[in-house]
Amino acid sequence: MANLVTDTPADDTAGGTGHGVSFGDAFRVWLRVAALSFGGPAGQIAVMHRIVVDEKKWIGEHRFLHALNYCMLLPGPEAQQLAIYIGWLMHRTAGGLVAGILFVVPGFLSILALSYVYVLFGNVDAIEGMFFGLKAAVLAVVLQAVIRIGGRALKNSAMVAIAAAAFVGIYVLHISFPLIILAAAIIGFLGSATGSKPFQTGNGHKAAAGRVLADVDSALGEETPVHARPNLLWSLKISAVMLALWLGPLLLLYVFRGGDDVFTQIGVFFSKMAVVTFGGAYAVLAYVAQEAVQHYGWLRPTEMLDGLGMAETTPGPLIMVLQFVGFMGAHRDPGGLDPMVAATLAAILTTWVTFVPCFLWIFLGAPFIEKLRGNAALASAMSAITAAVVGVILNLAIWFGLHFLFTETRIHRVGLIWIEVPVWSSLALPSLVLSIAAAVAIFRFRLSVIPTLLACAVAGMLWKLLGAAL
Repeated sequence: MANLVTDTPADDTAGGTGHGVSFGDAFRVWLRVAALSFGGPAGQIAVMHRIVVDEKKWIGEHRFLHALNYCMLLPGPEAQQLAIYIGWLMHRTAGGLVAGILFVVPGFLSILALSYVYVLFGNVDAIEGMFFGLKAAVLAVVLQAVIRIGGRALKNSAMVAIAAAAFVGIYVLHISFPLIILAAAIIGFLGSATGSKPFQTGNGHKAAAGRVLADVDSALGEETPVHARPNLLWSLKISAVMLALWLGPLLLLYVFRGGDDVFTQIGVFFSKMAVVTFGGAYAVLAYVAQEAVQHYGWLRPTEMLDGLGMAETTPGPLIMVLQFVGFMGAHRDPGGLDPMVAATLAAILTTWVTFVPCFLWIFLGAPFIEKLRGNAALASAMSAITAAVVGVILNLAIWFGLHFLFTETRIHRVGLIWIEVPVWSSLALPSLVLSIAAAVAIFRFRLSVIPTLLACAVAGMLWKLLGAAL
């Protein structure tokens, strides 16, 4: 096991790890990155770039973007995976573990604390008002994500068609999210392979304007460290360890608690999510809504909005909202345990099976990323996936809107097709007013996400407290 941490003997020559950055300094930097990682993957990557490239000059601009491109090809939160990658590049496996774990811990603890507040004091007017306001802001944030990602991804009619087909597939036909992503990837791959012009893509991540840090001028230098070069034996060892850490708890749960137990279901469900979570937290939530809400009954639609509001206002990946889903699922079905104990264990389990695979993807694949560099077919597949994600997120925005703005909905069915529509007489005027205010703040006044969320939370609290006083 020690070999997995040290990888290879230290090599202070060019190509080794003689970059002058101590492990203690790196620990403090990754703790700082984790504490500042608000605002979704774009904001988190920007913070990481500012600290690691611009300020600390650990790695150059080209190497940073190359690592980011690789992480964009993987399922899971790309910002956390990028932290693992850079940590591993600088200080071998131990560096990757520290960077990846620290990136998650602040958000995990914050959402766990908010989850306790939610289930223990959720019926208090001030707490109800806070989450009411957060829901309104989250609606505006999700719409912003549709526009932002759509503006970047829908560059031609083919990409627009993929997005439209994805929306119809998930909203009207209720096709599973993983199947939509798989279909989009195949279309993009084949489109590039056949030379179709709409699928000929370039590098999607451009260097920042002005002078950038060259790889040769960074602390790591231009050469590839010894431990970062392909080593089949090490790859097999680290894969075996990570797979055991990931799937071992699931096997034990199945053996001792059975396949119908809520913990087993949570572990298996979120393990599947870890493999198909392309497109970020917003896209993932569409699949969670299909399964965790409608199939398993772990939580209600409005509670999903509450969870996303928690994730938006705490550090770490937005996908940490899944922790709240697991928490609520076990709290409602504790399986013989105290509900709070069961919920806490489920939150830990959900986080574990969501993020342990990220270490596997990086440790296993990062040494071979040079072979992926410049691969046009893979770039086209990723572009098609991103286009499909636009349609999926639009579905999420509509679904959230239906359940927040209206107190009643009904289902229209035609054969295999069914569409959920609002009962217009059930429109909740306070929800509509606060949602419009949040949208105006974000789209008209360009207010960032965190201030918008906080302002809406305060407005929601005042509304509920005023209603209770009257």
